[in-house]
Amino acid sequence: MSHADATSSDATSPAAHDEHDGARASKPLEICFAVVALAFSAGYLVLATQIPLRREAAAGQIDARFWPMVIAVTAVVIALVLLALALTRPASGREDLDRIQPGGVLRVALTLVITGAFIAVWSLGTVILFGYRIEVFPVAAAVLMAALMLLYGHRRWVSLIIYSLSVTAFVYVVFGMLLRIPL
Repeated sequence: MSHADATSSDATSPAAHDEHDGARASKPLEICFAVVALAFSAGYLVLATQIPLRREAAAGQIDARFWPMVIAVTAVVIALVLLALALTRPASGREDLDRIQPGGVLRVALTLVITGAFIAVWSLGTVILFGYRIEVFPVAAAVLMAALMLLYGHRRWVSLIIYSLSVTAFVYVVFGMLLRIPL
C-alpha cells in the first residue's frame, strides 16, 4: 500500500469525514426559522403602527412611522417568502456552514439574556442618582456593547472601551440629539 493510498483511505474514514462536514440539511429547522422570523416581523409591524406621533404628517410627507413601517412590511413579506419556500422545496444544503461549536448555544442564550436585561434597564428612561438626573440609555448601551464583545471573545480592554463608548456616543448623538428621538 502506497502513501497516496493510505492518505486517501484516511480522508474517507468516518472520523475524518465528520470533522470537516458542514451542517446537515434540515427542513424542520428551515420551517421553524421562517415561523420565528414571521412572528418577530409581525410583532415589529404591530409595534411600528403604535408609534406615537406629535402631529399627523400632511399628504406627501413622511412621519415617524414611515421607515419602521417600510422595514416591518418588508420583513413580513420576506418571512412569508421564506416560509413558502421552506414548505414547498426540499431543504437546502448547508455544507458551507460549520457545525454547532461547543458553547455556541450557551452564547446565544447569554446574548438573549444580556439583550433582555438591556431592554429592561433602558425602559427606566432616566434615574435620579445623588440628586442628578442621569439618562439610562448611554450607560446601558455602553455596557451592552462591552458585555457582548466580551461574550464573543474580544479581550483587548482599550479597544473594548473605545469601541463601546464611540458606538454609544454615535447612536446617542445621531438619534437622541440630532433626530430628537427619545432614547
